[in-house]
Amino acid sequence: MEKGKISSLQMAMMMFPAIAATAVLGVPSITAKYAKNDLWLSPILASLIGFVTVYIAYQLHKLYPKETVIQFSERIIGRFAGKILGILFLFFYIQTGGLIIRQYAEFIVDSFLVNTPISVIMASMVFLCALIVHGGLEELGRAAQLFFPVLALAPFFFIIFLGIDFEFRNIFPILGDGMMPPIKGAVVPGGWFTEFFLITFLLPFLEDQKKGRKYGMMAVLAVMMLLVMINLIVLFVLGPTTPSKIYPLFTVIRYISIAEFFEHLESGLMALWIVGAFVKMSVFYYATVLGTSQWLNLSDYRPVVWSVGILILEFSFWSLPNTIGLERYLVGTFPPFALLIQTIIPLFLLVIAVVRKRKKESKTS
Repeated sequence: MEKGKISSLQMAMMMFPAIAATAVLGVPSITAKYAKNDLWLSPILASLIGFVTVYIAYQLHKLYPKETVIQFSERIIGRFAGKILGILFLFFYIQTGGLIIRQYAEFIVDSFLVNTPISVIMASMVFLCALIVHGGLEELGRAAQLFFPVLALAPFFFIIFLGIDFEFRNIFPILGDGMMPPIKGAVVPGGWFTEFFLITFLLPFLEDQKKGRKYGMMAVLAVMMLLVMINLIVLFVLGPTTPSKIYPLFTVIRYISIAEFFEHLESGLMALWIVGAFVKMSVFYYATVLGTSQWLNLSDYRPVVWSVGILILEFSFWSLPNTIGLERYLVGTFPPFALLIQTIIPLFLLVIAVVRKRKKESKTS
C-alpha cells in the first residue's frame, strides 16, 4: 500500500509542526486565562501526556511492527469491534482535519485577507495538501525536512528582535497561587500533545524502526521547548494583558521595530503559519487517507485521497460557526475528546494486547 520509507528524523520533523503549528498562536491566550503569569509552566506539564502517548504508540508498534492502529485494533479486540473502533479513529481525524483547516482560514481572514471568502482559502489549502499526500510519504517527509529549520529557528529571531521590549518582571511571582493554575492551563495544550499518537501511522514505514521511540520523544521535547519559549516571549511583552488577545504572538510581532525601518513583520509570521499549517494538515490528511484505505482493505490509498479531502473540507464548514465557537471547542471539547481517542483507548488496546501475549506465552511454555 505504501512503498515509501522515511527516517526517524524525518518523522520527528513531520510531527514537530503537526503539533506546534496551530498551538503557537492561540494556545498562549487560552493558557494565560488559567495560569496567568505561570503560563510557561503549562506546556511542561502538558508534555507529560505527549511522552506517555508516544510510549503507548511505540509499544503497540513493537507488538505489531507492520500495522497501524486501524489494522491491529482488529487483531486485538476482534474484527467487528476493531472495525467500529477504526471508524471512531477515522471520524476523529477527519473532524480534526476540518478543525485545522477552519482555524487556519479564520486566522488568515481575520488578520490579512479580510475580503477573501473563507471557502476559497480552505479549499486551496486542502487542494495543496491533497497533491502532496497523493505523492506519498517520502514526498511529505522531504517537505517537512525542508521547512523544519525555518519553523524551529523562528522563535530565536523573535527573541533577538523583541529583546528590548521584554519586561522580565512579568514572570513574578512564580507559582504565586500554587500549582493548580498551571495544571488547569495545561489541559488545553495537553490535547495537542495527544496528537503524537499519529506516529502510529508512520512507524511501520521507518527505515530505522528501532529509533522510532527515541525520535518520537525528541519531537515531544522540541514541541514543549517551543511552546515554553513562545509563552515566555508573549508574557514578557504583553504581561497580564495576554488573556485578552486572541492571537497573542501575532500581537507581539507588531512590537518589532528596529530604526523605524525593520518592522511590520506580520506577513513573515503569516508565511510561517501557512508553512506550518500545510505540514500539519498534510500529516493529518495522510493518516486519514491511509487509515481509510486500510479500513476498506484497499491495495492503494491514492483512490480515496480526493474523497477524504472533500469530507475534511465539509467538516471545516460544519464543525464551527466562527472564531468564538472555535475557541469554545478548543477549551471545552477537544482536550478530553483527544485524550480519550489518542491516549486512553490506545492504552486499553496495549493492556489487552500484552495480557493476551502473556497468556499465549504461558500456554506455549
